[in-house]
Amino acid sequence: MEYQYHTLKNGIRLVHLFNKKEVAHFGIIINTGSRDEAEDESGMAHFIEHVIFKGTKKRKAYHVLSRLEHIGADLNAFTTKEETSIYASFLKGYYERTLELIADITFNSIFPEKEIDKEKDVVLDEINSYKDSPSELIFDDFEELLYDGHPIARNILGTPQSVKSFTKEKIQKFIRNNYHTDQMVISSVGNIEFKKLVKLVERYFGDIPENLRQYKRKRMIPYEPLKKTMSKRTYLSHACLGNIAYQRDHEQRLGLVLLNNLLGGPGLNSRLTLAVREKHGYTYDIESHYQPYSDTGLFCIYLGTDKDYLEKSIRLVKKELNLLRRKKLGSLQLQRAKQQIIGQLAISLESNVTEMLSMGRSLLQLNKVDSIREIHEAIEAISANQLQDIANEIFDPKQLSLLVYKGE
Repeated sequence: MEYQYHTLKNGIRLVHLFNKKEVAHFGIIINTGSRDEAEDESGMAHFIEHVIFKGTKKRKAYHVLSRLEHIGADLNAFTTKEETSIYASFLKGYYERTLELIADITFNSIFPEKEIDKEKDVVLDEINSYKDSPSELIFDDFEELLYDGHPIARNILGTPQSVKSFTKEKIQKFIRNNYHTDQMVISSVGNIEFKKLVKLVERYFGDIPENLRQYKRKRMIPYEPLKKTMSKRTYLSHACLGNIAYQRDHEQRLGLVLLNNLLGGPGLNSRLTLAVREKHGYTYDIESHYQPYSDTGLFCIYLGTDKDYLEKSIRLVKKELNLLRRKKLGSLQLQRAKQQIIGQLAISLESNVTEMLSMGRSLLQLNKVDSIREIHEAIEAISANQLQDIANEIFDPKQLSLLVYKGE
């Protein structure tokens, strides 16, 4: 496996991984997300993800959507707190067609007012449907609790009031102020020679005017642990328990990834699943998450349970956290935890679209792309002492915040 790199004169970077498969994947990842919005722009990054497909200087919405759909390709986009990604999966013979379209919609969209008005209704429905899902909504409310007063706290979707206020001029202003060429990475996984790919990227992205970022993101505010309970008209009660965690380039990040996976990852043998669900039957859904950002991070444990089991479930969770703080993993436990996450990583990268997006995000945020072997070696180097140190810092009961949706 060998990653190949190229940088355009305007600052846009390219990373490519060659393979011999029939299906290729290509995308552009932009270092702009909901945390880059002003308060009256809340939801703008996500809204642009919707309207960017609604017409360009040379294509109407139908022609944008049909350009790749007619050849069986899949065109998509998504927004996070820090990034916007536009990407496609397609048969390897259609590289140029795909590059040209993604360049067109990224840099030449015209945002017709009629399409903006229609899409507002779509996003408002999305916001309302999200409110009907407490198991999803609680994550955003928990992040808002921890980061209160900082842009990263706000919901990616925005509010009904902010979305209704969006205009073509506001959209174009946000793009001018945030879509910077030195904050863009083009990522590719597929069967194409690198020299040919570079020529295509130069042809369709090389003439984009240089626009370099001049500002720095707002610094994080001091964290203070909080506890909050909200009444909800739901059958189940829901809870999030967690703490501020390591940023993306922190030396202990991978250790926390391993610890999180052991504690409440997707495996059915995670400690929380065995202790709370399998042993006691208190909850159907219990899991932990670690989300690193460029300058901070978030660790949280989520559970949904009958209100009669809520306090008991939280006590069991705290017991597991305390166990990881007090008792160092044995050599066999540690090796099994490493084997599990290495296997999960390998399976996730079987999806080449996942690998393409991961490559682009890594180059964008860390200025490098580690090979699978390098990641495996880094995981194998983690010691039981490191994991215990991380547990004592991140799982410190004095630093844990708690948000509860109490079912009525």
